[in-house]
Amino acid sequence: MTARVLTKDEARRIIVRAQLLDADRPGDVVEVAEQLGYIKIDPTAVITPCEHTVLWSRIGWSYEAGQLQKAVELDRLLFEFDGAFRPLSLLPLMLPAMRSWPRRESSRQWLDANATFRADVLARLRAEGPLFTSDIPDTAQVDRAPDGWYGRNQVPHMLDFLTRQGEVAIVGRDGRHRRWDLAERVYPAGMPEYSEGEAAELLAERRLQAAGLAKQKSPWSLIEMAGEPVTVEGSKWRFRVDPAALAALDDDGDDDGGRVAFLNPYDSMLSDRPRLSEVFEFDYVLEQFKPAAQRRYGYFAHPILMGDRFVGMLDAEADRKNGVLQVNAIHEFLPFETEEHDMVRAELDELGEWLGLPVTGVPER
Repeated sequence: MTARVLTKDEARRIIVRAQLLDADRPGDVVEVAEQLGYIKIDPTAVITPCEHTVLWSRIGWSYEAGQLQKAVELDRLLFEFDGAFRPLSLLPLMLPAMRSWPRRESSRQWLDANATFRADVLARLRAEGPLFTSDIPDTAQVDRAPDGWYGRNQVPHMLDFLTRQGEVAIVGRDGRHRRWDLAERVYPAGMPEYSEGEAAELLAERRLQAAGLAKQKSPWSLIEMAGEPVTVEGSKWRFRVDPAALAALDDDGDDDGGRVAFLNPYDSMLSDRPRLSEVFEFDYVLEQFKPAAQRRYGYFAHPILMGDRFVGMLDAEADRKNGVLQVNAIHEFLPFETEEHDMVRAELDELGEWLGLPVTGVPER
């Protein structure tokens, strides 16, 4: 089959729509999670934590933080796994790989050496759960060394391992503190069963649904050979496209003009760095971990997407002490036209209103 050739504009439009960043906003938290596949959790709250920025940048002013908690803890339509909230529809596709985890020999050895500790944790959860990490005593026989993410307490390690094996699940949070319980009391019964191979293929299709368009067999997108082959003008890459996204492109003709979106640095739209460079001509670098003197745009600057192009970086912070959304700088890759400036200003005002903070520091034209 001869691969279809997409223009760069068409390629960008497919990706922006797949990431729910076009003018047609989604209606609720679950719709966003179903399409994106995951909503990353990160505590860095220069403006607001990642999970809330991701949802606000899609849904807009009607999103409230309590909607996410309700979807996870009450409705149980989302679940937390590996630092992200995921739609429940993905769980049956993840379970086959979870049951064969871990694959790394050192992890298997640690679990084997701590068989009694493992049994202790499961028994306490069965008898007393849901529990916070601090409620569970550390009875490990063999320790894993602190690595910058974990301290000397072995309970977080064991809970993480048991979650990855599908035996324990996160049932909710109190702020940043997670509550754990047996997976059998958290995950629903009677879910579809798949072989590991079938599940892997279906997961690749779901990842392509979220990406819209991605390089085949890319380690960044993990879509393997899902979807249909396409090429993009000006690129030597071999791409795969979500068939539904391609059909939607053919159905609706010209672009609707798009909108402005401020993207959290950990937004899934930004996760495939090579694709950003290849398709959007945007070489994104998170400066959070750079020394201050080496930063160009700011500690936690948010890329500004306008329509299907990245046009600048927003360096802003929610200053709760002084009760303002402080704009330190708006870095324009090319000077904004008056209309573009007005669009960015309008989105800033929406952001401030959503946060309940007046916006200050916006440079005048």
